[in-house]
Amino acid sequence: MTILSAAVLLFLVMDPFGNIIFFVTALKNVEKRRRQKVIIRELLIALVVLLAFLFSGQYLLSTLGISGPALTVAGGTVLFLIAVKMTFPKSGDLTADLTAGEPFIVPLAVPYVAGPSALASVLLIMNREPSRWPEWLAAVVGAWFVCGLILLSSGLLSRILGDRVLTAIERLMGMVLVAIAIQMLMTGISQFVSGVPAAGPATM
Repeated sequence: MTILSAAVLLFLVMDPFGNIIFFVTALKNVEKRRRQKVIIRELLIALVVLLAFLFSGQYLLSTLGISGPALTVAGGTVLFLIAVKMTFPKSGDLTADLTAGEPFIVPLAVPYVAGPSALASVLLIMNREPSRWPEWLAAVVGAWFVCGLILLSSGLLSRILGDRVLTAIERLMGMVLVAIAIQMLMTGISQFVSGVPAAGPATM
């Protein structure tokens, strides 16, 4: 996996276009002059969570004795479920997480940006080649930065593109993610059949 492919994967699972409408809805009760500050704060919190999983996930996997193939299959399964949800969205799936007043950590940072699929992807990427951690760090930050730019413009993009276009983009991203998830499942099963050893302590 290259830096670009890792960044694209993370960008897809973060689903910034699909999250635009949820950011707009979550911030509707927040004063307009504070909305950008809130988004930046939540994006920074999400980045901290992603980096925490990037650098500590290996030790957690080693402690729990989770093998590489198991993580690959689990990651592929989570991605597949998220991809199906993106391709066939249901109204109100995520709006139930909204709280009154100004959102803090939940639901904007977690799970909208640093959701289960993004965290699983980060663990999977690092587990494959821990020695390439500087590249994975660049991929995480790059994907997060592009998503951040899109979400900071969520109000403007929502008005310009409209719900139909945003839904179409999200479904297209979901279809691409389905293919990636299936490939991950096939890779994990293939590794298991081939007898890939369990994950050991991380080396960085």
